[in-house]
Amino acid sequence: MFLICGDNLFDVFMQPGDDPARAMFAARTGGSPFNVAIGMRRLESPAGYFSALSTDPLGRKLRRVLEDETVDLRYTLDTPRKTTLSLITLDEEGVPAYTFYSENAADTGVTPADVPELGAEVRGVHFGSYSLVTAPCADALHALAEQAKDLVISLDPNIRPTVEPDMSVWRARCDALLPMVTVLKISTEDLEMIYPGMSAPKFALKMLEAGVKLVVVTDGGDSAMGWTATGVEASVNPPAVAVVDTVGAGDTFMASLLTQLSKADDIHTYIATLDTTSLEHLLSFCANAAAITCTRQGADLPRLSDL
Repeated sequence: MFLICGDNLFDVFMQPGDDPARAMFAARTGGSPFNVAIGMRRLESPAGYFSALSTDPLGRKLRRVLEDETVDLRYTLDTPRKTTLSLITLDEEGVPAYTFYSENAADTGVTPADVPELGAEVRGVHFGSYSLVTAPCADALHALAEQAKDLVISLDPNIRPTVEPDMSVWRARCDALLPMVTVLKISTEDLEMIYPGMSAPKFALKMLEAGVKLVVVTDGGDSAMGWTATGVEASVNPPAVAVVDTVGAGDTFMASLLTQLSKADDIHTYIATLDTTSLEHLLSFCANAAAITCTRQGADLPRLSDL
């Protein structure tokens, strides 16, 4: 199975209304790695979760959601620290803006001492979002990556500047992981934040030179592009859909990518033998799954039957 590591929280959506003195809210479970783990299980791929869940009422709800989705929780910790909250407002096109309440929270408080010894059932480890840059959790995840360096390691920076506005911190943390990373996925929005002005092909080349074997860059509803270390390139166009919001679309793409890779007996060999057609098929599957999520409010990821 893939062990998905990092953030868990409640996304709190501010609802539009005419009365400025009365704010209405709707809350959904979320967090990028949390969503990826659920997304893989909904696509019928084995997935476990490594982070800490609060013992507060919100944390208990998060645990129940993971249990109901049959995510493997043998590596999941309990803590009395509070659950992270993310306040989300949407623009006219459904693109979210986030404000995080995560100081001394459950998911960001994981320490290097909490890092488990991985069992033989773990084939790969995935990292992403603000847990990558928030101490002490960032140090814990780096220690786990070093332990898992002979496995398949995937990374999606999923940058949250409201948690850490200094892009040099994001670059440093991601760069430290790159020698161990097999698969890297990033959106063009995140790419512009972490490497302003750098084109997707130039970024892909930079990552491949650093040792990554498969680089994927997503550009919303316009394209999904992929490059491999063997020189294969491909690009696909996602299907047009009526967008409700884009929350969880990137997590859906990541979960779908890991699900498809997990079907291979040897993921490293599979990536090395991808040709243009098979890479296009891989990207199309992921883009189609992400498009479904865009037709729903919040990170409501699709099941295999939806595809």
